[in-house]
Amino acid sequence: MRTKGAEADLLSSVFRGFAEPTRLAIMLELARGERRVTDLVDKIDMSQANISGHLACLRDCGLVEGEPRGRQVFYRIGSAEVVGVIRAAEKVLRRHGHDIDSCPTYGRRKTG
Repeated sequence: MRTKGAEADLLSSVFRGFAEPTRLAIMLELARGERRVTDLVDKIDMSQANISGHLACLRDCGLVEGEPRGRQVFYRIGSAEVVGVIRAAEKVLRRHGHDIDSCPTYGRRKTG
């Protein structure tokens, strides 16, 4: 049986996958449909090596899946629940976006 602390620690690992801006940008693109690395490079405007590294991380965590087709790999979100987390976060942002953005600890407009 897992302790509450261990459960919270494991759950926080899920959110670390979503917390890094490039990984989140990749997941937002994949939530719209399958993409190749080259598609993601064009949309996110980062290097192929950077995108590939983040995809490997997301794939290792099960958040993203890749399907080889010929010489290319098409990536997609690993499960409907992942899209659900993204959509839930978007709802939270619509409701509390100003407060989140202004948060002195995590917001973009930190004071001090």
